[in-house]
Amino acid sequence: MISNQILQNTIDGLREITRVDLCVLDMEGQVLASTEKQPGDLSSEVAAFIISPADSQVVHGYQFFKVFDENQLEYVLLAKGASDDVYMVGKLAAFQLSSLLTAYKERFDKDNFIKNLLLDNLLLVDIYNRAKKLHIATEVRRVVFIIESSRDQINTAMDLVRGHSGLKSRDFVTAVDEKNVIVVKELAPNEGYDEMHIAAEAMKEAISMLDKEEAHIALGTIVGEIKEVSRSYKEARMALDVGRIFFSDKDIVAYSTLGIGRLIYQLPIPLCKMFIREIFDGRSPDDFDEETLTTINKFFENSLNVSETSRQLYIHRNTLVYRLDKLQKSTGLDLRVFEDAITFKIALMVVKYMKYMETLDY
Repeated sequence: MISNQILQNTIDGLREITRVDLCVLDMEGQVLASTEKQPGDLSSEVAAFIISPADSQVVHGYQFFKVFDENQLEYVLLAKGASDDVYMVGKLAAFQLSSLLTAYKERFDKDNFIKNLLLDNLLLVDIYNRAKKLHIATEVRRVVFIIESSRDQINTAMDLVRGHSGLKSRDFVTAVDEKNVIVVKELAPNEGYDEMHIAAEAMKEAISMLDKEEAHIALGTIVGEIKEVSRSYKEARMALDVGRIFFSDKDIVAYSTLGIGRLIYQLPIPLCKMFIREIFDGRSPDDFDEETLTTINKFFENSLNVSETSRQLYIHRNTLVYRLDKLQKSTGLDLRVFEDAITFKIALMVVKYMKYMETLDY
């Protein structure tokens, strides 16, 4: 369960303190980690030690120790030397490895629980029973983050988020697929969405250590009970998708800020096509030339303000009015009228959504 790298780091640390060389072997006598050049073939000695009732013994200048995971023998530990001091170091090292096994098993159990919780694989009664056994609080505020990650570096990304984004011991970092890191974060009573945006920035900075490209992070709504965590996860997934379509310029997108994009994302494609056909008589609003589209987008950015839009476009007010009149003649929509402007804005978003869905089909 524990990686060889973790075993190596552990005995390296013990070697630094005690100056005693240590070696960890599996049940077949294969070396998993060592602080010195690997000893000779000790497979027969390990096999004999495993079946013996002794917890430790001295063989060929090494003290052998058994490392248990509860009552299951997991490793054989070798400490170089036959003195009483080496014996004490070996016993301490064996105890440390046993504690690591227990900690990793508990972490695995919690990770498994969180994954099933996110995916709605648990009955309501099981959620509360398992949370109680794992000492996970059930009535605290939490929110789910999803961080896009490289498919072949998901484990490294998880370690970076755990170690470099300021997460606390009661926050969970996991993955339910090969693409995204998921963080289930517990909130303090005085924390809200502003603080969660800061937390997302820290996660983004941590991921940037892995990849030069900008990370994209989405978060769901804050929920008050553990049974609602799966809802926050689903919202974060939607925010990630909707963010790709309508907020491609943003690296962090919250479900609560999706606005009308959230509704459009849930529309069936046939209904979208019918809407565009009825409004524009078969034309698409993105068929206009670049100058017209720039004018439209800038007009929307300035809340339909003619004077401010003409100033930012460096054109005369009458030129802008002429462009808007021309657009009205071709579409029947006057963007200076709020209702027509809303219709046109929604149409632009619907077309963007349809184009995104087409890319998924290929």
